[in-house]
Amino acid sequence: MENREKLDKIKAEFGNPFAIRSFLKPEAIGDVLEHFQVDKEISVAGRIITKREHGKSSFAHISDVSGKIQIFAQLNMLGEAGYRLFKELDVGDIIGIKGKLFITRTEEKTVAVGELVLLSKCLRSLPEKWHGLKDTETRYRQRYLDLISSQSTRDVFLKRIRIIDHIRDFFRKERYCEVETPMLQLLPGGAAGSPFATQYHALGQEVYLRIAPELYLKRLLVGGFDRVFEINRNFRNEGISTRHSPEFTMLEAYATYQDYQYMMKLCEDMISSLVKKIYGKYEIEYQGQPIDFTPPWERISFIGLFEKEFAVSSKDSAESVLEKVKAKLDLSDTRLSRTQVLNITEELIEKNYPKGKPAFVIDFFSWMSPLAKTKSDDPCVAERFELFVAGLELANSYSELNDPIEQEEKFRAQLKIEEELPKKIDNDFLLSLQYGMPPAAGLGIGIDRLVMILLDQPSIRDVILFPLLKPLQEQ
Repeated sequence: MENREKLDKIKAEFGNPFAIRSFLKPEAIGDVLEHFQVDKEISVAGRIITKREHGKSSFAHISDVSGKIQIFAQLNMLGEAGYRLFKELDVGDIIGIKGKLFITRTEEKTVAVGELVLLSKCLRSLPEKWHGLKDTETRYRQRYLDLISSQSTRDVFLKRIRIIDHIRDFFRKERYCEVETPMLQLLPGGAAGSPFATQYHALGQEVYLRIAPELYLKRLLVGGFDRVFEINRNFRNEGISTRHSPEFTMLEAYATYQDYQYMMKLCEDMISSLVKKIYGKYEIEYQGQPIDFTPPWERISFIGLFEKEFAVSSKDSAESVLEKVKAKLDLSDTRLSRTQVLNITEELIEKNYPKGKPAFVIDFFSWMSPLAKTKSDDPCVAERFELFVAGLELANSYSELNDPIEQEEKFRAQLKIEEELPKKIDNDFLLSLQYGMPPAAGLGIGIDRLVMILLDQPSIRDVILFPLLKPLQEQ
């Protein structure tokens, strides 16, 4: 703590800055700059990001989340004690000031400091020269330093907040109710994935962090809610990569009396309107690759891709399809997981279709989709789609299965295929279906990946404020 001696000196002469409880701060710096009026009295607070002294007068810049502004401190304005305190300040200190606005000879908007309060002392040196942190791992591990030193990082997360606000507004306008469902569940369900397990001491019971809220949201459809959505944290005890995080944010939405075709249009409308709102156009660039979100988007048959590549058909059993895929890809000694199937699908899309447009991959093998209705003219094909953009899977949707008898049969069949899942069935969910769930469609969108693409970020960790990393001593 390089500035500990300076803190002791300030405490002795001016009092303990950490003892201050509050400071009147009626205006954000961004608002002051936007509504700037010369000679207006204002009060702001923020962190010192530059400081230069010139004898009896000094300049500095302070910043908050909304922007930065220059401040001017002078001996004859602050008095001897106040100016002496100002000279003791360091880059990184947090101060509150009151003063009048003026414009310097170099035409910079500035605050002439009339009152000064030190609100918090920075005891460590901040990243050099405010060019931001260069080491990627340090940026993730000490995100607070990244946010302090990088305006572009702050902008990413402020824009992420606005993206989520837009999504909420979109669904509310479509008459969806926002709800909350359990994060601790007795049985992990609603998606294929390996769960995190923990102990619920009060119940003496092992419970799981949810891998998806789907089965609870569909219980609400049984209970009479017509349209619901949840922006939620999900947890899957799986691999980490630039595209995958074990803890991630999802949107899930369900509408009664609709099917997956309705959800395809809703998904297309929501994302394309979001792109238009952010950029004023449908064409953006992601990692050097142009993407045109102008609707309508392409529809690609999942089964068609696999038929062409692996000589399988919708009538083939799950075991037959997986064996043919493994044989062609020389994966005969391994079990083919859902993640591998998705990776193969992504590769096939990239191989057969241009990357410059979003694509709905539709109509999956029914054995891959135990919660989805099958097509009326082909029970081997599920009414389902996944949305792919720039090689990333962004969304998943299907016409929801509401037949409790068929649902139980599919759950039991799925246990034989998905070896990594707990060998348990959510009987309470099946019980709820026996009371009658209307025909419905569901949609899940990966918020983190959507933000990655819309804000041109290369890694999912760049759009998660505090991604979990190994402790330093374990690396």
